[in-house]
Amino acid sequence: MRSPLNRLFLLVERTVRLGEPLIPSFVRRRALRRAESWFVERLNGTDGLGAIFPAMVNAYEALDVLGYTGDHPLRKQAREALHRLLVVDESSAYCQPCFSPVWDTALAVLVLHEARPPAPDAAFNTALERACDWLEERQVTAGPADWRTSRPDLPPGGWAFQYNNSHYPDLDDTSAVGWALVQQEARRGGETLARAADWVVGMQSRNGGFASFDADNTCAYLGAIPFADHGALLDPPTADVSARTLLFLRLLGRLQDRRAVGVCLDYLLGEQEECGAWFGRWGTNYTYGTWSVLAALEHVDDPRKSEAVRRAVDWLLRVQREDGSWGESNDTYGRPERAGRGAEGTSFQTAWALLGLMAAGEGDSPEVQHGIDWLLRTRQASGLWCDDAFTAPGFPRVFYLRYHGYGAYFPLWALARYRREVGGPAS
Repeated sequence: MRSPLNRLFLLVERTVRLGEPLIPSFVRRRALRRAESWFVERLNGTDGLGAIFPAMVNAYEALDVLGYTGDHPLRKQAREALHRLLVVDESSAYCQPCFSPVWDTALAVLVLHEARPPAPDAAFNTALERACDWLEERQVTAGPADWRTSRPDLPPGGWAFQYNNSHYPDLDDTSAVGWALVQQEARRGGETLARAADWVVGMQSRNGGFASFDADNTCAYLGAIPFADHGALLDPPTADVSARTLLFLRLLGRLQDRRAVGVCLDYLLGEQEECGAWFGRWGTNYTYGTWSVLAALEHVDDPRKSEAVRRAVDWLLRVQREDGSWGESNDTYGRPERAGRGAEGTSFQTAWALLGLMAAGEGDSPEVQHGIDWLLRTRQASGLWCDDAFTAPGFPRVFYLRYHGYGAYFPLWALARYRREVGGPAS
């Protein structure tokens, strides 16, 4: 259903269009040149515009419309970026929406830390060190970027989601990488983490929260313009990203970040839903957001968190399925009253709920034991889990991704945390 503001925009657009033939041709040419210059600057080599399929394919088509021939270096570069996303074998072919090596590597490091054996061998330690070295090498420390529009004097220090996307580092990946690197004590005082923390704090929005790519990108009226019908034109602060940044800054423990941590905590406490959950922008949905916030609150010493944690725990217990799992549908982005429900149990959503409950001190509860038993029962012969669900929103209600690695990272993380807390079958 269109909102009054959306109907107003449509009326204005149709009215202005009547005068389109009167626009001088030189004005149109100038506008096209400016648009061309903008996206060509951001083509990002063979990693592609924004390093994600929708932008990449639109850039390729735009170059064609603008008259770039098929053998032009920019057309060839844009085509190669798209080809790199293809996965082709003897019986199937599909196109990935993007690559996620930074995010995957950060998660893998965090899981390996949790699952670390009492006396890790040299191969285990070497794997962790190599992963951390790889992450440090990919920190964005220079170059133009769109976040500088709102923070022109802030030195860079973030990480992007993909192999290379220097125009668009994001706070979620940066905080996840920071969280992973903090676990390696030898890296705690290094310049890499200091640059990352400075950048994260500098990107805090006025309401205390953190978005993914920008600061104070909260002009909600823009979502009503005619071509913004996917409803995700903006990048406002969200609970899941804010929780990850809070966790990173708390673990790093710098005195100069106390104010940023305090106002972020205020934001998160104010964002809790009436049911007790938190919204998840980048994972479906309230299960993901609630785990993210509970993981952060575990490291916060503030009496105000007690009631919020209790409400979140009660909600997670209410939405647990009879078989011990948790499963949440993407429909909850349009129907928030179904938070935590609407789908069969998945390994990673079950793991998110378990990790949230254990962060809240519920590790020895029968509900957690029931969830752990479900994970153990549904594990495949390979030792991993496989879920077909696409539950990683690119644009909620429109575009969802599937992380194939989530069936490895999160269940193992939950089992390892359970082993650390109470022992039992997960050992």
